[in-house]
Amino acid sequence: MPVSQTRPSPAPFLKPGETVVLFDGVCKLCNGWARFLIRHDHPRRVRLAAVQSPEGQALLAWAGLPLDQFETLAVIRDQRYWVRSGAVFEIIAQLPSAWRPLLLLRGVPRVLRDWAYDRIARNRYRLFGKYDTCLLPNPDHEQRFLKGPL
Repeated sequence: MPVSQTRPSPAPFLKPGETVVLFDGVCKLCNGWARFLIRHDHPRRVRLAAVQSPEGQALLAWAGLPLDQFETLAVIRDQRYWVRSGAVFEIIAQLPSAWRPLLLLRGVPRVLRDWAYDRIARNRYRLFGKYDTCLLPNPDHEQRFLKGPL
């Protein structure tokens, strides 16, 4: 199981047992990952939040992660959160069984997985590009994004 961090209180905006993926809303690679999740998470086990959104900022603050320089994907559920390669494996575990063979990569030592993850994360804008603003979900997918109380 991927290594997670634990906080003393449940994450804000999440219902018990609900999973949210925090991603960089201006990163083209991260947006592609979010679209992949929407396309393949048919049971709707995962919700999404851009780190630039008010909900994303509140969740980053809850986890004690940087609010302005975000270089990792994060997964949050209840009082736990995962980052870097651990977050990727936590997401894969939520996907349909066809994707589960990728979990075999957990056998690679975490230090190597996180090293590779960090190389891609630090160069993601140069390699994949960047949007000028955070993309908004289309109306069909809007319910997949975490929304705080109005």
